[in-house]
Amino acid sequence: MKHFVVVILLLGAAALGILNYHFILFDKNIKLLKKTNMTIEYTFIDARGTGKAKLFLIPALLKAGIKDILREAG
Repeated sequence: MKHFVVVILLLGAAALGILNYHFILFDKNIKLLKKTNMTIEYTFIDARGTGKAKLFLIPALLKAGIKDILREAG
């Protein structure tokens, strides 16, 4: 029972850690962007084949600094 509680606590901590970042999937790699607020909204974003304008329309990404990520990606 003790091991079960430890596993549940570790999974909960990992879930909270995941909720603090945007995971943006580009064509060749995945970029991490720190969120301004911990929410489930826009945690995983598929940006393969999309234009930059579509990503600029999401206010949560703009607040987090998507401009810098897109400059690095080219």
